[in-house]
Amino acid sequence: MFAVLARTVPRHALGQSVRCMANKPRQPSSLKEGQASTPEPTPMSSAPDAPTTPPTEPEPTPLQPGSVPSLDFAPPDPAEQQQRTGARSSKGSLSSAERSRRNMGRMAMGALTLAFGANAIYMGREWDEEELKAKKMTIEQAPSTRWGRTTERFTDLFDYFNKPAWPELLPPPYPAPHQKPYTLLISIDDLLVTSTWDRQHGWRTAKRPGVDYFLAYISQFYEVVIFTTQNYYTAAPIVDKLDRYNFFVTHRLYREATRSINGKIVKDLSYLNRDLSKVVSLDTDPEHTSTHPENAIIIPKWKGDPRDNGLVAMIPFLESIAIYRPQDVRPIIEAYHGKNIPIEYAKKEAEAKAKHIEEWKNKKGVRPSSFSSLFGISTTPNGASDTNSHIPPTYLEQKRREAQMQYQEEQKYIAEHREELEKLLAQEQQAMAGEVPGTLWEAFDHLKGTPKKEKDDKAAVAGQEVARTS
Repeated sequence: MFAVLARTVPRHALGQSVRCMANKPRQPSSLKEGQASTPEPTPMSSAPDAPTTPPTEPEPTPLQPGSVPSLDFAPPDPAEQQQRTGARSSKGSLSSAERSRRNMGRMAMGALTLAFGANAIYMGREWDEEELKAKKMTIEQAPSTRWGRTTERFTDLFDYFNKPAWPELLPPPYPAPHQKPYTLLISIDDLLVTSTWDRQHGWRTAKRPGVDYFLAYISQFYEVVIFTTQNYYTAAPIVDKLDRYNFFVTHRLYREATRSINGKIVKDLSYLNRDLSKVVSLDTDPEHTSTHPENAIIIPKWKGDPRDNGLVAMIPFLESIAIYRPQDVRPIIEAYHGKNIPIEYAKKEAEAKAKHIEEWKNKKGVRPSSFSSLFGISTTPNGASDTNSHIPPTYLEQKRREAQMQYQEEQKYIAEHREELEKLLAQEQQAMAGEVPGTLWEAFDHLKGTPKKEKDDKAAVAGQEVARTS
């Protein structure tokens, strides 16, 4: 420590400090109790009669407070050590500018409060027809109290990002001869395809057995809409593979068509722009159809089993709905809720077939035609009854045969004209690629809605002018 002091303190100041410490009188040591103190003997000089005077030394000058520099790295500021009293200035000591700012703040707060109250009163107004139509509600479903109307409108201000991107997800239906009577919403994930990932191959997608036949056949009865929770850039290539020539899938809805409720992705069918009594939704996740479970058919997920037939087994049930054309599909779906639909419907169809045969026999009055038939002896080579071979088909069987013939004709047409279809598909892809803006200016023209032909004409005129000047 002394070495540090020697390096940091000036030599004359250090000498004075050491000299002062050396001249400081030593404190007497404490005596034990009962022990008398004896004065120290003074040395006697050789001449006792000669008076001696001790040599006097100059008294050390006291050190000034600022003569020795402080060793603190950041010595405290005396002004900062003074404590504040915390007293506030009186009202009379405020300046005119301060009083003006306070008054302006109070006026702004009052105006904001009045505006908020007026807005709350305005939000509690009665419903009008346009507003109810935009909300897809009737006057009976809408809140009837002022507080309920205010709360509903105030919630809509913060619910914008939780709703689908469009108020109507599908365009208006086609005219009567071209529009299918029912709409079938089909999910993709683990229903039509399944995807797996590994380090060797990355992502791989497999088609479910019978998916091509399912889409081609069922599209005769339904307006098929692919409705998936995937984003466009991941789901669009899959749909292009499933329906290469756009023959079977009428519309496609992706992630931006869904909404978020309590952090969960939901397919809200109220935005579909279709009569919900004619809508059937095929899905594998009940949460996706939680807003309209009465329209949903939940089937087990497909995990890649090549022997699976769950998708094809749903065709008889779906085609029967489209053939018989009920006024509302929701009671029918509710009747099969929680059941194995293919098995339960097969039982119902078998019962209807047996009833049809019984009614036909009673109506025709079929009786045994020979003596041998009384004992159950068949006269046909294969052992079947003569009467059963002439039983007319049911209405469902007739329509099913017509649909099968229509499916075969469509597949035959595709096979015979595959080359032409591929050329048309390539031309369409080239046309779409040509519409993509290549520069920033073309993107601006595209946003302004400038037609492609007009842009080409302007470019040709500009090229001619450049050629003339050169």
